[in-house]
Amino acid sequence: MLMLVGKMEPAAFERARAQVTDAIAPILDAVSRPMDAIHDMIGEGKTLLALRAENTKLQAERDRLLQWQGVARNLEAENKALRELLNFVPASDADTVSARVIGDAGGAFARTLILNAGARAGVRKGQAVITGAGLVGRVQEVGLRSSRLLLLADLNSRVPVLIESSRVRGVVAGTNGETLRLLHLPPDSLAEPGDRIVTSGHGGALPAGLPVGIVAAVSESGIEVKPFVDPTRLEIVRVLDYGLDGILEFKAGNDPDKTRSR
Repeated sequence: MLMLVGKMEPAAFERARAQVTDAIAPILDAVSRPMDAIHDMIGEGKTLLALRAENTKLQAERDRLLQWQGVARNLEAENKALRELLNFVPASDADTVSARVIGDAGGAFARTLILNAGARAGVRKGQAVITGAGLVGRVQEVGLRSSRLLLLADLNSRVPVLIESSRVRGVVAGTNGETLRLLHLPPDSLAEPGDRIVTSGHGGALPAGLPVGIVAAVSESGIEVKPFVDPTRLEIVRVLDYGLDGILEFKAGNDPDKTRSR
């Protein structure tokens, strides 16, 4: 009937349809507004999800970059330590073993470090341990995969040395502090601040000519020597093997305390 009326009276039908449309327009407008709001909320939600995903990705990339930054800094520090080792060139007849400091050790010796190289790498008791700056100490104990380094600063450390300028012999003793003591100088021998101290090689314990330190102060209480190497900053060292047998090896049946004292 509507179709027939529309054909017979198109003008009247259009007016009626316009009136109906006007009547429902407010309803459609009211209904469409929440739909637009919902559509906007959905769009904002998608945007937030995308931003959250991008933020997670950026955080992961940041963490990865920080990790690589840490690796780069460690490599830079290791390269610096290795370059410092190259400053000292040992004699051609010496075998060397590079080792890393992996910890501090206590016990009877107050100033010792643990190295990650032992008998399997060719490390033996009594060998000199150096850096590019000079002598660090000597190997005190040896295991298969690790060894104990007795620092010059240890109270039990005694190293035969000489004053480089005057060739006067003496002994450098540890004090468990930051400086060493120069002992057993001949009578009337002189030492002045700034004199270099090197190993003398006497006693067959250490090779001659290894830099030890510099005279820091001369007073009535004694002669203080500032070592070239700061043991608190050690990371990588070199163990020198000159084939010297001045340090006795521990044998079964020996008294450990006597062996240590040697």
